[in-house]
Amino acid sequence: MPLNFKFYKWLFVSNNLEYKRGGKAIARQPRIWYPGAVYHVVARGNRKEDIFRQIEDYKVYMKFLKKVNEKYPFKLYSYCLMGNHVHLQIATIDSEIWKIMKSIHWMYSMYFNEKYDLTGHLFQGRYYSEIIDTESYLLQTSKYIHLNPVKAGIVEKPIQYPWSSYGVFMGLYKNDLVDENAILCLFQNGSRDLYREYVEGVWRCQVLLINYEYRGGCW
Repeated sequence: MPLNFKFYKWLFVSNNLEYKRGGKAIARQPRIWYPGAVYHVVARGNRKEDIFRQIEDYKVYMKFLKKVNEKYPFKLYSYCLMGNHVHLQIATIDSEIWKIMKSIHWMYSMYFNEKYDLTGHLFQGRYYSEIIDTESYLLQTSKYIHLNPVKAGIVEKPIQYPWSSYGVFMGLYKNDLVDENAILCLFQNGSRDLYREYVEGVWRCQVLLINYEYRGGCW
């Protein structure tokens, strides 16, 4: 069923102090949260360094997602784990987004630092999060997330990248954590093919347009 976006919101403020040079504390921008709020979350490695070095690291991050989901239930609509950052499309239920992300990244940071004999922050500052409050934005975000490795030049097609939810959307495998139907239901009969055309078809047109402009209008 399509998302039932709520019109009421209230602010939830947590860890709302940032410290600048000189030790002066300033107020952080409060995050908006309400039950059922959907977010696009982006978390980057500190100093843009890799947060995944080996295949095992990707698997452990996904394991922690599932573990935190047991304590703070949420729905994962789309995801993509890149070398130095992650994209998550998360629908909260009755737990604030900060609790979910703090738990995931605390466990993963502990694992990563112990494995590679490191200290200090693994992630760069606070994660970025933006409310998704329309179905069109829901679609656009899912598309953006799945095209990340293509735009980065890692693969030619999103289906070739193993660390995203695109394979789940295409029916190649099942991941109990991913609720792809929340996106697919926006297409006629929940069509996977229509979603693929939405993601890949438009992207191919954009590539052709870029090539056309680059050549000065000559094919």
